[in-house]
Amino acid sequence: MTFAPERTPQAAISAPLQWITATAPVPYEAALAVMEARVGDIAQGLAPECVWLLGHPPLYTAGTSADPAELLDPTRFPIHQTRRGGRYTYHGPGQRVAYVMLDLNTRGRDVRRYVRALEDWLIATVADFGLSATRNASAVGVYVDGAKIASIGVRVRRWVTFHGVSLNVAPDLEHFSGIVPCGLHSTPFTSLKALGVETNMARVDAALRTQFGRVFGQQSR
Repeated sequence: MTFAPERTPQAAISAPLQWITATAPVPYEAALAVMEARVGDIAQGLAPECVWLLGHPPLYTAGTSADPAELLDPTRFPIHQTRRGGRYTYHGPGQRVAYVMLDLNTRGRDVRRYVRALEDWLIATVADFGLSATRNASAVGVYVDGAKIASIGVRVRRWVTFHGVSLNVAPDLEHFSGIVPCGLHSTPFTSLKALGVETNMARVDAALRTQFGRVFGQQSR
């Protein structure tokens, strides 16, 4: 996997946001290492902001608020501890993960507003496929008819964001049953496929890119 951002400060300051798409599943620990390095470079002005579109092999992640009692099947998939916000979640094939590395020093140091913008981005993306999605006042994420279709978990260091969002395109929804995902005991999880949308990851990625520009107003390449 190639991930080689510019490392010239002047170039980074003037460079537009960079989009990178992984063509094969990325191991979780490798993704964390890439994000850590990129966030450090962005903070130092050595690389432009970035959105990384990728998928993972089947796994569970535990955020900073994860409750061990919500890990229902600890032997099913690998479990990764992570410092993002939130509780347990699932990642796997058929899910589009977007790791968003933005500099809030230039966009406004307001994490709540940033999370709300991520929700707006996902709601607009889902709308491109003919679905009406909403946010939930008591639980971060995006929902269609009360079922969760997209999750958000972020971390901020030196006002640079990392981790991001996951959108269920066509995952095996039964894989969520090994955890209480996001701490939501009675909320079902759904996907574009489960809601009758026939699409592919390339079309989803195109919608994500288009709607990102409308929500965040950033030139990209």
